[in-house]
Amino acid sequence: MSRYLINQYQSLEAYVPGEQPQDMRYVKLNTNENPYPPSPAVIEAASREAGRLQLYSDPVCATLRDAIAGLYGVKRENVYVSNGSDDILNFAFMAFAGRGGKAYFPDISYGFYRVFGDLHGCDYRTVPLEDDFSIDPAKYHGLDGLIVIANPNAPTGMALSVDEIEGIVRTNPDHVVVIDEAYVDFGAESCVGLTAKYDNLLVVQTFSKSRSMAGARLGFAFANAGLIADLDRIKYSTNPYNVNLMTCAAGAAAIADNAYYMANCRRIEATRTDTAERLRALGFTVLPSKANFLFAKSDRVDGDTLYRELKKRGVLVRHFNTPRIRDYNRITIGTEGEMGILVSKIREILG
Repeated sequence: MSRYLINQYQSLEAYVPGEQPQDMRYVKLNTNENPYPPSPAVIEAASREAGRLQLYSDPVCATLRDAIAGLYGVKRENVYVSNGSDDILNFAFMAFAGRGGKAYFPDISYGFYRVFGDLHGCDYRTVPLEDDFSIDPAKYHGLDGLIVIANPNAPTGMALSVDEIEGIVRTNPDHVVVIDEAYVDFGAESCVGLTAKYDNLLVVQTFSKSRSMAGARLGFAFANAGLIADLDRIKYSTNPYNVNLMTCAAGAAAIADNAYYMANCRRIEATRTDTAERLRALGFTVLPSKANFLFAKSDRVDGDTLYRELKKRGVLVRHFNTPRIRDYNRITIGTEGEMGILVSKIREILG
């Protein structure tokens, strides 16, 4: 840290991304990437736009927003796109809580929520998960600030129903509720339909997980036109061209190829079910997941040791050394072959 960083930011604890080691070839099950590649049409669309990089991208992202709106049955004015869903979440904390404003989110959830809260000087409160790691929706009724919930939650993979989410939105009419649906396509219910009914709901999704575009950085959101305009005001005050030409084109092509991606999601769900059964047969506790990962622990080896021993054997998983969950590891669902390697290495570690 240099001596020039102003005091406001010197105490920030930055988000720590999943490791990306380059020292050897790993079975990479630590960052919730999709194991299947983008469709050929997506690669073709991005390549086609590469020859026009001397031009700025469309700041409105009209073609992409229209494609998303058509697929989800909303209007362009109800769709926002940005440079990854993290960008949207950042703007939401900035716009709807801000310095001194209140925000609420689970104590065990996506780590960036705390970072955004600190970055923007929010007075945020974490709401404890239940003993079984579920979210009690009643704890979010009638609060006095921004509410942010990942559904399915990360790193647990557990999800609330649309009815439970609606209860939270309905009982907080004067505050924005953000539902982060990064993993919704792997078996959970989306709340996009509720945005036509409530003007305080912002539903955030991403192309990174179900649509195999983590490297392209593309997020999107649904809301009442007023909330979308709020996000646009911040976008146009920071970086109007925040989605590049190639990513815009790739996103529209991915929406057109939606059946390909949803078939991959069903394939990942089947692999998730099979892997969970195999881990349980080895004595693991595995939480019920609606995401493209599993959260699991063994009574025969602690979480950190399992993480380190798997890494030695060329398999990466994600370990969080924090209270309540340090015995668990988050395991991304890869291909059937990759999950077979994982289980084989775990058997080896357990002896």
